[in-house]
This record gives sequence, C-alpha cells and structure tokens, in this order.
Amino acid sequence: MLYAIASIYQALSYLIIIAITLVILLMTVRLIMNAVDVNPFTKLAIAVRRMSDPLINPARRALMNFAILPKYAPLIVILLAILLGWLATKLAASVLSTVMGVIIAIKAGAFPAAIGYVIYGLLSLYTLLIFIRIICSWISVSYANRFVRFVYEVTDPLLVPLQRMVPRAGRFDLSALVAVLIIWVIQVTVAGTLLRGLPLQPFS
Repeated sequence: MLYAIASIYQALSYLIIIAITLVILLMTVRLIMNAVDVNPFTKLAIAVRRMSDPLINPARRALMNFAILPKYAPLIVILLAILLGWLATKLAASVLSTVMGVIIAIKAGAFPAAIGYVIYGLLSLYTLLIFIRIICSWISVSYANRFVRFVYEVTDPLLVPLQRMVPRAGRFDLSALVAVLIIWVIQVTVAGTLLRGLPLQPFS
C-alpha cells in the first residue's frame, strides 16, 4: 500500500513537470513569433494563438492592473506555470503524506498520531488554498469561476476577520501572510504533541 502511494506521487510529479515544460515551450514559441513579427494569419500562428491566448489574456489583465506592458505576459505565464506546478506538487505531497501517515499510525496502533496526521494534512491543504487565493487575486481570476469561488469560501472564515485587524501595506494585503503564520504555529504544536518523533511530510 505504501509503495503504491509512493508510485502515485512519483507519477503525479512527472505529469506536473511535463505540463510545466509544455507551457514553457508554448510561451517560448509565442515570444519568438512576437519578436520576429510572424504573419498572424498563417496556420501555425493561428494555432499558437488559440492555445496560448487562454493563458496569456489573464496575465495581460493582471499586468495592466500594475501598469506593466502586456508584452511581458508570456514571461508571467511561465513564472505562474512554475509556481502553480510547485503548488500542485505540494498539494499532492500533502494529501499523499497524510494518507501514508494515517496508514502507518493505524498499523502501529498509534491512533492519536493518526488524528495528528489528519489535522496536520488539513492545515497544509488550507495553507496551499491561501496561496492559490493570493495568485488568483494577482491575476484577477473571475469570482464566477467555481474553483476560485470554492477557494474564497473556504479561506474567508480565517482571512476576512484578519483583514479587518491587519492593516494593508499599500496594495498588498498582509492578512494572508498572518494566516499562514498562524497555521504554521498550529502545525508546530501538532507536530510537537501528537506527531512527536514521527515523519511529518514524507513527500515534501
């Protein structure tokens, strides 16, 4: 069972790397086409635009909000792809580490540790959702998107009260960083009590 979980994590890691690589290649082609001023009506140019526009357009809107030239959108997409790939890897690691930890704890008869793994894993997932919310706010993803709406609804109970208490630093909302710090303190407490001496994130 544990070997199967490890194999799933490895397969997911490879898929994420492949997805990031494909995005980087697509954005590189788009940058080259823009630089050499390729005829936009060729089949290749049309195909590249169709594949890249859904990724580039949100980045352009985000750059315009920060008064940055939209021509840098492909570079921003590459950076976001790497960041989202990292988040996806951390998400897979968190879920599978929690499952593996619970299995190990139950086999050892350490039921408090099993509860500790569940709490620790849920807190890790919550932290990742906060980071995803930050990214969505940067690139101005519509709240109409179901996943974005889910992220906001889940993180609002912690972030909304903090937003009232924590002052903003210009355009930057520091409440998310405070929330991550609070979650980290709780995780340290769980690790030092329920999970003392046990591996926290085997896949991290």
